[in-house]
Amino acid sequence: MNSKTRTAWTFLAPMLLVLILVAVWPLGRTIWFSFTDANINDLSATKFVGFENYFGEYGLFANPNYTDGFFASDWGLSILNTLKFSVVSVTLETLMGLGVAMLLNQDFKGRTFVRTAVLVPWAIPTIVSAKMWGWMLHDQFGIINQWLVDFGLIADKIAWTAQPEYALWTVVAVDVWKTTPFMALLILAALQTLPKDCYEAAEVDGVHPLRVFWKVTLPLIRPALMVAVIFRLLDALRVFDLIYVLTSNNNSTISMSGFVRREMVDNGYMGYGSAASTALFLIIGLCTVLAIKLSRMKLGED
Repeated sequence: MNSKTRTAWTFLAPMLLVLILVAVWPLGRTIWFSFTDANINDLSATKFVGFENYFGEYGLFANPNYTDGFFASDWGLSILNTLKFSVVSVTLETLMGLGVAMLLNQDFKGRTFVRTAVLVPWAIPTIVSAKMWGWMLHDQFGIINQWLVDFGLIADKIAWTAQPEYALWTVVAVDVWKTTPFMALLILAALQTLPKDCYEAAEVDGVHPLRVFWKVTLPLIRPALMVAVIFRLLDALRVFDLIYVLTSNNNSTISMSGFVRREMVDNGYMGYGSAASTALFLIIGLCTVLAIKLSRMKLGED
């Protein structure tokens, strides 16, 4: 081993040690607990049960109550809810963030102030914004219901965060309000790096602005856009706080992280909850790999 390699490992060692302590060790313990019947009330009586928590009689993927299909079970429903939330929210945030970024990229008076103001929803802590929207959407004294009634858009006040047909999409709307500025900021950073000569040439040639967007702007910012989508997808797939604060333990909106929390904390089933946590980790990893593969294929075609 030469001196440069030794020096590199010397500088990397503290970071690797911290990574092992805060990531690898907890992950390893979680995976181990997923193969046991550990109960938070008596960890000393823990026994190894193999794949019982995954495919056993009452496992995550082999519950005998699946007469109505896998997604009718609590775990299956949490997967479905998380995927719905992730796909819809990330899609809307990307489209709206792109629109906001295009507007903020224009040269107009007060642009700096508008850029700062747009970031306010993202700067508010998730718990705070969730409580704020929870009060505004309250079915009795919430201002949203009052406005809708006053304008004649609804006849009776709606329990937005309690009724199953509205709850999940209400959470999606709040998440889009909060996270669109984040996407806009990342896309705006990409727009700021684009060469000006391409647009000057297009303007001289009289090319329609919409065609310039599709043929010039979008291809040039696509790598940064893909990175933003992947980061946001990772965040959306592990959502917990926003859903829990707005809808608590409502089964119609429970996410995979919410399911893990319920089994481990409320019910005390450390082994079963660890199995769900491990499955969540694998699902997020699979979705990330697929998203990266898709982005590389798309970029390769371009």
